[in-house]
Amino acid sequence: MNVTYLECSLTGERYEAGVPHNLSSAGKPLLVRYDLDGAKRTMTRESLASREPGMWKWRELLPNDIDPVSLGEVETPLVALPNTAAREGASTLLVKDEGRLPTGSFKARGLAMAVTMAKQFGTDRMAMPTNGNAGAALAAYGARAGIETVVVCPAETPETNVTETAAYGARVYVADGQIDECGALVGKGAAEGLWFDCSTLKEPYRLEGKKVMGFELAEQLGWELPDAIFYPTGGGTGLIGMWKGFDELEAVGLIGSKRPRMYAVQAEGCAPMVRAFENGDEFAERWENAATVATGIRVPKAVGDFLILRAVRESGGAAIAVSEEAILNAVEDAGRDDGFLLCPEGGAVLAAWRKALAEGLVGRDEQVVLFNCANGNKYPLPDRSKRLKLAEATASRL
Repeated sequence: MNVTYLECSLTGERYEAGVPHNLSSAGKPLLVRYDLDGAKRTMTRESLASREPGMWKWRELLPNDIDPVSLGEVETPLVALPNTAAREGASTLLVKDEGRLPTGSFKARGLAMAVTMAKQFGTDRMAMPTNGNAGAALAAYGARAGIETVVVCPAETPETNVTETAAYGARVYVADGQIDECGALVGKGAAEGLWFDCSTLKEPYRLEGKKVMGFELAEQLGWELPDAIFYPTGGGTGLIGMWKGFDELEAVGLIGSKRPRMYAVQAEGCAPMVRAFENGDEFAERWENAATVATGIRVPKAVGDFLILRAVRESGGAAIAVSEEAILNAVEDAGRDDGFLLCPEGGAVLAAWRKALAEGLVGRDEQVVLFNCANGNKYPLPDRSKRLKLAEATASRL
């Protein structure tokens, strides 16, 4: 087994590996620790290059002892947006497109790992709250593993996500509240023994799946990390996971000490991390009346708030909030200029990069990677088509 122990992210208290866990006794996320010396013996740049691409090739730094519950988790591509970059006078701009994964979002990484570990531990029922894509991923991987799933969605969850989740056989409920309130209900059910709670960072293994984004990024860039990463931040699992994963890569000798500046991107209508960052707070107060078209980052209260803020500050990055108008304009611009359809959260990230450029937080010649967390086709788009009567139409007037 690669895992040596689990550790409370706040107090450092250690927990036994090989048994199910939720939060620590301090009510904070647990972090998985590995035999890094052992991993170093087999994880070389050459050995990794010879393995089949995809999430599971990083096995020495993943927690599972059984065959993974997999739907074919590919290595997602880095796609250049040259015209979008040129519009801002920048030399280059890269997007890591997580929409290529099963169920169309980066949630597949975390839930593939969480469900694999649940199967390893003999769990027969799992539940979570979701703003959309996480619920679909849980339902799909749960179906694959033969584990029953229950998903509770806020009322503003896009209908496509709700129906997709149900299509995988989950019991889906749409509730009148925000995601943290839905999460409280899931937590009560877990306390009553009705299911295992796999809410964001309330179990240790979704983070381990998400960190693979950082592993892939390092290898794709020739084992040299970029100057900056812009990441859509609700619960922040991926940002926290990548920051953890970079340390693991350095410990096994795959990268050096250089780190990217981490930019946590939120919407102005739900920006608890931005407020806490600007106030110098360690923890973030709940954001009341949260609202944004980018539903994936509509998280009023995150259990890993201090870990997000820690990564942002340690890296020399920032937390940035963007307007609804800027989000929608960014989605439209990338589609028109580069043929790349961002999801709304990806639009928020592009908008934040533009804002950071304007404020001098990033340079136009720096290597920047934006994370597009889901396939843009999963979201409602404005209809800009025009009606046409073929009997009266001429091609020259189109």
